[in-house]
Amino acid sequence: MKKIVYLILAAATLTTGCDDLFEPAIENNKALEDGRDDPVYAEGILANAYTRNPYNSQSFNDVATDDAVTNQTDNTYLLMATGSWTSNNNPMNQWDGCKAAIQYINMFLSEVDQTTFADDELINQLFRNRLKGEAYGLRAMNMFYLLQAHAGWTADGQLLGVPIINEMEDVSSNFNMPRNTFDECIKAIYDDVDAALEILPLDYEDIASDAEMPQYYRELGADYTQFNRVFGAMFRTRMSGRIALAFRAKAALLAASPAFTEGSEYDWEDAANENGELLRLIGGVAGLSPTGNTWYKNGSEIDALGAGENPQEMLWRNGKNTNNYDLEVAQFPPSLLGGGQINPTQNLVDAFPMANGYPIDDPHSGYNDQDPYTGRDPRLALYIVTNGSAVGTSGSIIDTSVDNTTNNDGLNRENGVSTRTGYYLRKHLREDVVLNASGSHNGQAHYSPRIRYTEIFLNYAEAANEAWGPQGSGSFGFSAYDVIKAIRQRAGVGTDNGDAYLESIKGDQGKMRELIRNERRLELCFEGFRFWDIRRWGLPMNEPAMGMRISGGTYTPFEVETRTYQDYMQYGPVPYSEMLKFNALEQNQGW
Repeated sequence: MKKIVYLILAAATLTTGCDDLFEPAIENNKALEDGRDDPVYAEGILANAYTRNPYNSQSFNDVATDDAVTNQTDNTYLLMATGSWTSNNNPMNQWDGCKAAIQYINMFLSEVDQTTFADDELINQLFRNRLKGEAYGLRAMNMFYLLQAHAGWTADGQLLGVPIINEMEDVSSNFNMPRNTFDECIKAIYDDVDAALEILPLDYEDIASDAEMPQYYRELGADYTQFNRVFGAMFRTRMSGRIALAFRAKAALLAASPAFTEGSEYDWEDAANENGELLRLIGGVAGLSPTGNTWYKNGSEIDALGAGENPQEMLWRNGKNTNNYDLEVAQFPPSLLGGGQINPTQNLVDAFPMANGYPIDDPHSGYNDQDPYTGRDPRLALYIVTNGSAVGTSGSIIDTSVDNTTNNDGLNRENGVSTRTGYYLRKHLREDVVLNASGSHNGQAHYSPRIRYTEIFLNYAEAANEAWGPQGSGSFGFSAYDVIKAIRQRAGVGTDNGDAYLESIKGDQGKMRELIRNERRLELCFEGFRFWDIRRWGLPMNEPAMGMRISGGTYTPFEVETRTYQDYMQYGPVPYSEMLKFNALEQNQGW
């Protein structure tokens, strides 16, 4: 045995040298300052902020609301909604990811002005400017997501946000920092967006002449070819001036909302102006995409999208996956070989009006509760599979009744596969995907939105109605009424009667508020908005999730799942682990 050990040591000596046996070998780890001469490494630091965007993928947190349940018993949002939400078990937590992103952003900003991106000094400055602008925009984005998830009122009556950290933290930093006020955090977003707008173009597009170049860069002495090299179309997916404006607009709406407005100096007019400015850039209501409500299934449009290109509906989107079928495997009804995982609720189905525009509980609607899917808002059939829906390339008829003994599409036929509510998800899915029992599926191109213009239109409608009334338009020339009318016309609602319901309420701010909120619920369903909207509006979180039981042709609503939220959960918690580590932090009341 000794001889074997000696041989190993001798071989190690020959290959590494004697010192390395007793001293740690030199490691190939880069220091922060190495990025000064390695622009790829420097950009990689900033890329860490991009990878932490919460909207890089679809979470389906609607399961935590009255819009959906799931047949997956271990789903974290299901567990959250039914009693297991705590400050150390929080599926909505953004503290760790967003604060890590901000640290990487601050690291990058501390070094970028010493980093060489090009030998030409002017080009080098342009690259520095663009990347700094991206960093400021990304920091504003992360602050928005932190506030949405963690801002709240403390037991002593303070409306707090999160600690504002705008410098890189190192071993000598004071990590025990108190939370800044909510308004200070909103102002930090505004300031970062202002900084981004000074040096970013509105969009990354190639220009054809010096005359098209922003004044700032003309004054620096750049020509349009140099501008295109740094700010051209090849960078379309990066944080732009338009995207930064969108996050300021989203933050303004959050600050004006009922859950925060009492402790904030920001109001509905601020929110209307911020969102209105974005819409002014696309021509106001005329800029609403006629196919924006079917963005996920516009096959030829999706297939034709080049790298970084946006269809009219998209302000910012995720990348396109080609030949993909993951969503369909998870969500198609079981007869089409899917898992049927997300089940829309009767609550959401009831929120869709009739095609004539009247809510189903209005005596003018013509709704028949024993023929509930006939004559409905066309968006119901676009977004939800109901009993009798034709789905897939073969037009298979889906039978969700308890009488269905042919396959597992029926209500509660098989745990973990069948619907629990009598409904299956249709939104997000491409029905030209074909799943095969052999596993050799035929996929299609997919992408998911980060920010849709429909969201911005609805933001504006909500804020404008509160600031100026249903038909007030501020300086923009279009009102909340105009926006909602255009969205409903696009959906095919009220087209046969001039949208008589909308006309009947256009002078009533309260009823218009209800309609705007409902239109937002429908248009943005299953895109991760409902949970945050319920909370910022101060609506009840414990509405039981309802379903529809169909037996012998009779339709009977029933309760599927009870929600067990507490009142204090209107605001999310600071993570328990952070409270243990840092006594300067104050927790939101109740957690």
